[in-house]
Amino acid sequence: MSSSTSLRHLRHLSTTTAKSTLSISKAKSKLRTEYDQDKALQIYSSVSQHYSSPTLSRYAQDLTVRRLAKSHRFADIESFIESHKNDLKITQEPFLSTLIRSYGRAGMFDHALRTFDQMDQLGTPRTAISFNTLLSACNDSKHFDRVPQLFDEMPSKHGVSPDKVSYGILIKSYCAADKPDKAMETLRLMEEKGIEITAVTFTTIFNALYKKGNGEEAEKLWDEMVKKGVAVDAAAYNVKIMYVHGGSADNVQALIEEMANAGLKPDTISYNYLMTCYCRNGMMEEAFKVYEGLEGNACNPNAATFRTLIFYLCKSEDYDKAYEVFKRSVEVHKIPDFNTMKYLVEGLVKKKKMKEAKGLIRTIKKKFPPNVLVAWKKLEQGLGLASSDTDASSVADEEAKEATT
Repeated sequence: MSSSTSLRHLRHLSTTTAKSTLSISKAKSKLRTEYDQDKALQIYSSVSQHYSSPTLSRYAQDLTVRRLAKSHRFADIESFIESHKNDLKITQEPFLSTLIRSYGRAGMFDHALRTFDQMDQLGTPRTAISFNTLLSACNDSKHFDRVPQLFDEMPSKHGVSPDKVSYGILIKSYCAADKPDKAMETLRLMEEKGIEITAVTFTTIFNALYKKGNGEEAEKLWDEMVKKGVAVDAAAYNVKIMYVHGGSADNVQALIEEMANAGLKPDTISYNYLMTCYCRNGMMEEAFKVYEGLEGNACNPNAATFRTLIFYLCKSEDYDKAYEVFKRSVEVHKIPDFNTMKYLVEGLVKKKKMKEAKGLIRTIKKKFPPNVLVAWKKLEQGLGLASSDTDASSVADEEAKEATT
């Protein structure tokens, strides 16, 4: 499909839904669960034309581009993003920055750079906002080694001044390129220049040091930053927890308590590490209590919660409980990956729970597009679960019905 044809196709799609405006929450929900790229474009059009919220528009745009990128529809992505340059808001730097960001998310960094270079032509002012978006797009495109070059060249070329966020993105590129020593050099440079070191920047280096096996160096940095008054946040504590959760659950619990005593709220990630630690140590009752206690701790289970718990419940052959957790994952649109669910289906068949096994597969078929279901079809046939569409609805299918409508 040529670029012009793609653009006409996208414009046609963008006009088909103008008459049926979605509520904000409904649009977000549909975008999260819609795998058909053209339908995602239609949903995006409804959102972008009728809501002025920059946050919602960016969220919708990111999801739409992500859907297209997964199918390698890069010509369509280009047509989609380039069409936004005709919008009157193009002279607003935050609006143009979302286009740079989207190109980065799609791995199309050269297009992101071209858009940044076009800002004078488009009449858009250029500040640290768009500069930082460009650097982030470079990181998102996995061109980590290009970030330092851009950081050095762009300020003099376009008259922009790096800020604390710019330095943080530069440090992130060094850490992603497995160069924590360069990240530390940049940190010292920030200190010399009196540039504020944010908690995000600190956590990025802290994580990189741990990842490289320099735990002692990481702890020294932690102590140094705390003494200097850098506000350690939940993300920093989660990095600490991540590197101890392979051992004793007591150590993880102690860090969570330390976190709470410091006035920070442990989040889903914190509790996931604790739950995983219990699972790895065969303490499934304790792990399940953590899962059940999430709501009481003002947290919601995420995809990792369901994936981990279902996997270890299956490993301990508690397929009934794993099936109950699966049903909850359906309700909140967080169904785990194929490999995890494969263990559960095989376990249900092993325990002669054919109705539940069939119900699980029927639910999966309703939630995912055909191209994702090839492996499921093979598994279904291999386990002798293939059935006609007239079969009675399963327990999971019935209980998930409300969530799928």
